[in-house]
Amino acid sequence: MSKLRTLVALACAYMVFAVFLNSVGTVILDSINSFHVSKVHASTLEPFKDITIAVVSFAVASFLPRLGLRRAIMLGLGLVAAACGAEVLAPSFIATQGLFLVVGASFALVKVSVYSSIGLLSQDRAEHVKLTSFIESLFMVGVLAGYWLFSLFIDPRNPGSLVWTHIYILLAGLCLVAILLVATAPLDEREARATTPRLSGDFLAMLRLCLLPLVVAFIASAFLYVLIEQGLGSWLPTFNSEILHLSAPMAVQAASIYAATLALSRFAAGVLMARFSWYRVLNICIISAGALVVLSLPLTRGLGDVVVTNWLGAPPVAFLFPMIGLFLAPIYPAINSAMLSTLPKHDHAGMTGLIVVFSALGGTLGSMLTAQIFTRFGGQAAFYCSLAPMGLLLVSLAVFRNRIDRQAGEAGPEALATAS
Repeated sequence: MSKLRTLVALACAYMVFAVFLNSVGTVILDSINSFHVSKVHASTLEPFKDITIAVVSFAVASFLPRLGLRRAIMLGLGLVAAACGAEVLAPSFIATQGLFLVVGASFALVKVSVYSSIGLLSQDRAEHVKLTSFIESLFMVGVLAGYWLFSLFIDPRNPGSLVWTHIYILLAGLCLVAILLVATAPLDEREARATTPRLSGDFLAMLRLCLLPLVVAFIASAFLYVLIEQGLGSWLPTFNSEILHLSAPMAVQAASIYAATLALSRFAAGVLMARFSWYRVLNICIISAGALVVLSLPLTRGLGDVVVTNWLGAPPVAFLFPMIGLFLAPIYPAINSAMLSTLPKHDHAGMTGLIVVFSALGGTLGSMLTAQIFTRFGGQAAFYCSLAPMGLLLVSLAVFRNRIDRQAGEAGPEALATAS
């Protein structure tokens, strides 16, 4: 029961950040309409979030077990609640950039702490995969809820209205609830604390992880995955609005299909990984995602310019393309769990810091590249370009799996069986 309470508290804190982080695509569309900024300027919201995540993760990830995982989560939630208040009181694009700056810094604290806590709650590799998939699937539920919450605050008669900023009153309240849950949940953090006597030792240990070939292959895989997911997710509302001509609320709601498929697939991923090789499953997923891009994007040609205001008039591609989430979703939790479960628990914070750093960099690059291609060549070309990192991801996963097998082989036949 105590473990369940802790999982619920961690999941709630993580889900709150899911709403914020994956609202970027919606806020980009709202900012274009309300603050009259260009697509390229609006795309700066992604680096305001992701570069901050990367910098803060790199700077403090290895220190967090000493400073306190619970305290780090509560601090992150409190900072975001305060930033929400500022956005409501003085709405502007600069204030929105500042909000995502705070969200990025706070998420770095929260994600490292949550992933380190998963290691504390897991008894073996199988349980680690299960809990990671569970937490990540609830994260996608938060993403799905976020799309619908934001769409409820958009005025369909006046898309340029600032009414959408009022959602941050609700989100600040959710942050405060999550703080209460985390504060009262049991969590023994002693095993997460490293054995090095000084903080500098923790930081150097994290840097040494970067030198391991296994870690390099993993980082490349995580970077490419997030580049794909964020490149598509951040620009899907704008794609729905400008290419499919859906009304602003419908464009956001249609994008929620992407989040729903990600959530559903991550719930199912834990079952799949327990029965089949994670590497085989992920290869099938990537190839299927690429096939869906090739088959669905031609359906965007020849659509009229009339704004669609009801679901019966929406083109089939509005429902088909977001199904790519079914194939992308299992990748991230599977590779994260495969990497973390090869390391001792006191290295989980440092490794999670690297995960967050390179995931953030991948998300920033994916969103900004998509913005540039979208502006110059159109939304179809921008989404076709996702095929390139998908191909590279197949290569990086092959190297990653090879390194896992090599390390497990050096550890003995029993370890090799576990790694598979």
